[in-house]
Amino acid sequence: MLNPGSSPWGWSESQWRSVVDETNAGIRLAPESWPQNASVAVAISVDVDNETLPLSRGETGPGLLSQGQYGARVGLPRVLETLRRHSAPATFFYPVVSTALDPAGLAAVRADGHEIGLHGWIHEKCGELTADQERELALRSADGLQAATGVRPVGLRTPYWDFTVHTLPIIRELGLEYDSSLMADDQPYELLHRGEATGVTEIPVSWIRDDAPYFPDDALGKQVLAPREVLRIWQDEFDAAYAEGGLFTLALHPHIIGHRSRVKVLDELLAHIAAHAGVWWATHAEIARHAAAHRTPAVKK
Repeated sequence: MLNPGSSPWGWSESQWRSVVDETNAGIRLAPESWPQNASVAVAISVDVDNETLPLSRGETGPGLLSQGQYGARVGLPRVLETLRRHSAPATFFYPVVSTALDPAGLAAVRADGHEIGLHGWIHEKCGELTADQERELALRSADGLQAATGVRPVGLRTPYWDFTVHTLPIIRELGLEYDSSLMADDQPYELLHRGEATGVTEIPVSWIRDDAPYFPDDALGKQVLAPREVLRIWQDEFDAAYAEGGLFTLALHPHIIGHRSRVKVLDELLAHIAAHAGVWWATHAEIARHAAAHRTPAVKK
């Protein structure tokens, strides 16, 4: 165990290796082919945070809460309509509190047949919790999401993408098939726990393919890219995935991408993708299952 007060440059090799090996990237799950002989797999995800972002930080001001309310009132309907227009399935990650704040929105997501995955209880930051608190909230969240949807979730995206040393054991206890919070590859890979293969597939995320860094809620003092600059980045990311025969993922938030100038970017991106032959549009669960079932003896990356 590390001494919390020690300096990293004073750690022994066994100490820093134990940190890296606690949760690590195992074999790359890069199928030789995608279903329907597709050239690329596309997995769109939507984190439906609503008011839980400020609430999780103990912020109760109406101004901040109204930004989350915009997602439910305006953003989510626009995102759903855009996905519908392009016949694009998606995975919607829900904090349980969000399902109660906007049950009509949840019903609309379910009516369109999208997958619904775990995203915490109230968008809590796992790194600020004890091991027991993280476990209790994760188990309560799985039960709560099942109660709200009638379906047991099979995948997790941790709130804030905050994945602790306790998270992977909790994922295994819940029997989840995949996680989508880590960033060790562009392709799916198997998670290792202390060097042991877990059978849990990681559908990796990236801040490059997420709307939040480009369009922060509080833009004061932060650089905000014009929406069409972001479109160019995402198109380049897709084009590279297509050329590689790989996976393209995108993480969105209704209260962010749902604004007029930004949802137009989503529409144009989906049109760009749809203009290519051989695209497999899939949910995260479908990606994870195909990757796990068609694993190849690739060298660990």
